[in-house]
Amino acid sequence: MCAIAGVFHPEAGRYERTLADMLARIRHRGRDDSGIWRTDGCLLGHNRLSIIDLSDAGHQPMGNEDGSIQVVLNGEIYNYRELRAELIARGHTLRSSSDTEVIPHLYEDLGAGFVTRLRGMFALALWDSRRRVLILARDRAGKKPLFYAPSAGGIVFASEMKALFGVPDIDISVNEQAVHDYLTYGVVPGETTVYNGIRRVPP
Repeated sequence: MCAIAGVFHPEAGRYERTLADMLARIRHRGRDDSGIWRTDGCLLGHNRLSIIDLSDAGHQPMGNEDGSIQVVLNGEIYNYRELRAELIARGHTLRSSSDTEVIPHLYEDLGAGFVTRLRGMFALALWDSRRRVLILARDRAGKKPLFYAPSAGGIVFASEMKALFGVPDIDISVNEQAVHDYLTYGVVPGETTVYNGIRRVPP
């Protein structure tokens, strides 16, 4: 278990303290390490529970060779050794033995279609600095959680909803229909949550 969080906003730099607070609220998900990556338009944060590649080389956020693509991952990519071998054969340079590192390199080759090659349980955020594109994705079964909310002209996202509670401008009023659905069916369907302003990234 790890935690990811981030901010996508034209003035992302002014949200650094907000992101630090978001990570602090979900620190229990990963106490081995913590990291924040900053650029114009996007902040990515990660709390690490070290499982694969226990060295400092497994620190996240993690990027491609020139750092133009950055990723944070919660979960595990089961077929990363196979993907790593393929990427190296195609000329990519990987500096760690982490499963996370295959992701930015796969994106370089396949674009958003990289997710079709991943086998595992995961929630991830990937930022492409050149195209100024943010991708949020979850595994097919939706085992790993990922939530997002609009905030002041951008979006914020995190592994747990409570990480978003301290972010200004998020509507955390109760979604009465979602509560009704949960009490009736035992689940809140689709992308909705029990809070009006918070959504769930679909599997």
